Amino acid sequence: MVRRWEPMLEQVARERYPVLVARAMLMVPPADAEDLVQEALVATFSARARFDSVGQAEQYVRRAIVSRFVDRTRRRGTERSAWAAAGPHPELVQPGPEERGISTELELALARLSPRQRACVVLRHLDDLSIRETASVLGLSEGAVKRYVSDGVAALHALLGTTVATDRDAVLLVPTEEVRRDA
Repeated sequence: MVRRWEPMLEQVARERYPVLVARAMLMVPPADAEDLVQEALVATFSARARFDSVGQAEQYVRRAIVSRFVDRTRRRGTERSAWAAAGPHPELVQPGPEERGISTELELALARLSPRQRACVVLRHLDDLSIRETASVLGLSEGAVKRYVSDGVAALHALLGTTVATDRDAVLLVPTEEVRRDA
């Protein structure tokens, strides 16, 4: 007997598995990425969640990947030990950057962030989740997410030697003649 969710699981695994593994590689070494995706797939589809499309199922699996990553980090006891475990890994260069859609330099820089910073930055800037959604997925306050994203992005800029263009956000006031309208 085929369960309702089995065809969706097969389709997600067949069509989206490489993309999901690439996403997991942003958080863990390549050797652990497939395990993380497998855990997320099991968690997603064993929860009897119902999806209307492969896209919805994939989004849920992506969030489950991050949740499993955070759970693993918590189990390690301290963020310091997680930092050492998630330090730079030379094997990150195995698949080419064009296959992952992200530069090797950025991937190595992400690996140097603390686990929570990395999770927040990936969810906010790569998965395009809102502050509220990111906080919900990670079980953090919105203020904590803002702080982790801010610190993570600042660390990435320092590691990559980049800067933020502040001119584009500035408002320039230009003096003009005052025009009065008479009613």
